[in-house]
Amino acid sequence: MSYEFLKLDRHGAISVLTLNRPDVMNAWNAKMREELRDAVRALVEDDALRVAVITGTGRAFSAGEDVRGMGDLTAVGPRGFRRRVRMIHNVFDDIEQMEVPVIAALNGVAAGGGLELALSCDFRFAADTARMGLPENHVGLIPGSGGISRLVKLVGPAKAKRLVMTGEIVPASRALEIGLVDEVVPADQLMTRAMAFAEQLAQKAPLALGTAKLVINQCVNVDIETGRNFERIGQSVLKLTADHKEGQTAFVEKRKPKFEGR
Repeated sequence: MSYEFLKLDRHGAISVLTLNRPDVMNAWNAKMREELRDAVRALVEDDALRVAVITGTGRAFSAGEDVRGMGDLTAVGPRGFRRRVRMIHNVFDDIEQMEVPVIAALNGVAAGGGLELALSCDFRFAADTARMGLPENHVGLIPGSGGISRLVKLVGPAKAKRLVMTGEIVPASRALEIGLVDEVVPADQLMTRAMAFAEQLAQKAPLALGTAKLVINQCVNVDIETGRNFERIGQSVLKLTADHKEGQTAFVEKRKPKFEGR
């Protein structure tokens, strides 16, 4: 379908989802939340997809929820608020759980829910001009869409407390130092680098990548022995795939494997 505030483009086995409301720094309103939910659902259900890239237009990746629309959310009371924002929470969860790698290409400011969106991705590449943070306490709130729970596992509790409690917006260089992003590149090279990395991942066995993502995500939340059991289960399933057989054959024949996701 066509979108008013998003663009969804396909480049071979790679999809690029672009947040496209640049006049308000790609902040989302109710319509944009609905479009984002629909677009992510389309990605989840696309069996031919190998890698997804999420980025923004203009000077921002996303400033998160449009503050001008927050009154409508709070007017419905706590239960109504939780019901309405669960939509965006579920979108972030779907991105985290979808069985393909997802790369956030942070072209500019990623604040509040915008950074929470990036945190739900597997990899974060930032332009050297990008800035990011969780400024919710400036309006008397805390990050509530995975910003705290994902951040603390990524950078540790001490750094998470500083970002959340101060609400400071840090430059890309500092984000790299604390492990908030994976790479920082010149702004004019961001999408080139993100797409090159996406192409690299797209050449891998898709079932193995998807299984690795699921197992790694689970290992974050369980004890070591349970994590090892997840590894064994995943490996036992992959041993039976045509891609594993192709990988073995290609290795013996000293050629590049052709993985088909079977």
